[in-house]
Amino acid sequence: MKRILVIAAILCSSLMVLQSCSSTKNASAGASLKRGNVTGNWVLNDITFEGVPAANVKSLFNEASYKCFIGSTWRLTNSGNGSYMLPGTTDCPSRTQDIFWSVSTTDETFQFKKLNEGDKAKNVTEGYRLILSHADDNNLTLKSPVEYGSSSAYIVLNYTKAAK
Repeated sequence: MKRILVIAAILCSSLMVLQSCSSTKNASAGASLKRGNVTGNWVLNDITFEGVPAANVKSLFNEASYKCFIGSTWRLTNSGNGSYMLPGTTDCPSRTQDIFWSVSTTDETFQFKKLNEGDKAKNVTEGYRLILSHADDNNLTLKSPVEYGSSSAYIVLNYTKAAK
């Protein structure tokens, strides 16, 4: 029963609502992170874990296994519109998800809402808030907070800028 509760807590935590994350300081070289650091096309190359075993993470963004996101392409336009495309493998179907995203420079977070056909971003109340750990011209690191046991842990998403 305890194991089911731990797994449920991890799954629920990965569905972070926009207002559920605390602030964290920037890990890049002291430069202030801003929207322009994030705009562009990114490839999610690697997912690592801090404080939680990978085997305990069953899904990411209430979508699919975190493994399905490796190799995904994220398109983040300056207007806030965007999408991510899961590449598709034997175990993971290819899928494109529209999103509306923003960056909070105050608490250095990256937020996004999933948009289904016909949705307007202003009417979608749930989304995800990730810590914007690092962003430069070629690399982006986001940390998704999750609860594991009685402490916080992170799913760390490592992106590289996609070739033009």
